[in-house]
Amino acid sequence: MSDPLSERILGSTRVYDGGFLKVDEVRVKLPNDKVAYRDVVRHPGAVAVIAIRADNQVLLVRQYRTALERVVLEIPAGKLEAEEDCEGCARRELAEETGYVARRMRYLAPIAIAAGYSDEIIHLFLATDLEQGQTQLDEDEFVTCEWWPLQDLIAEVLDGKIEDSKTVIAALLCDVIAHRL
Repeated sequence: MSDPLSERILGSTRVYDGGFLKVDEVRVKLPNDKVAYRDVVRHPGAVAVIAIRADNQVLLVRQYRTALERVVLEIPAGKLEAEEDCEGCARRELAEETGYVARRMRYLAPIAIAAGYSDEIIHLFLATDLEQGQTQLDEDEFVTCEWWPLQDLIAEVLDGKIEDSKTVIAALLCDVIAHRL
């Protein structure tokens, strides 16, 4: 028996193809048998990494985000390349953006970043036992790295000063994990 809230996809039309992001207009049959349309942003998926040292310092990056028109403090992250596995992508993004290599990488959770209109899933990883290496930023990527005490990051999250959702979720997950040990 199907879920009484499920919608059945009747068809889909690509209305925008920007190479990286695509937008589909999806025609669905509702539970009441009526037809509706949904705009869905198609995204290849991404990873995000909360890198933490033994002294509970978290590695964050600052970068300008055009969509928000300001510099944002966040954890390292990036999109999955075609056929790339999530952990490999997490290791690559951490090294490229920060220069750090993690000897230990643990999968934490998938995050449906905006389920109301996007299929994007960010795969969240915890990186520990870090070793400094060399950054390898893309030519259009400009970031600075900062170490923050986990408790200061949690305070900023709880005070509403950190707005990046993946960073909020990662910080709160790390806080929960730290209190369970």
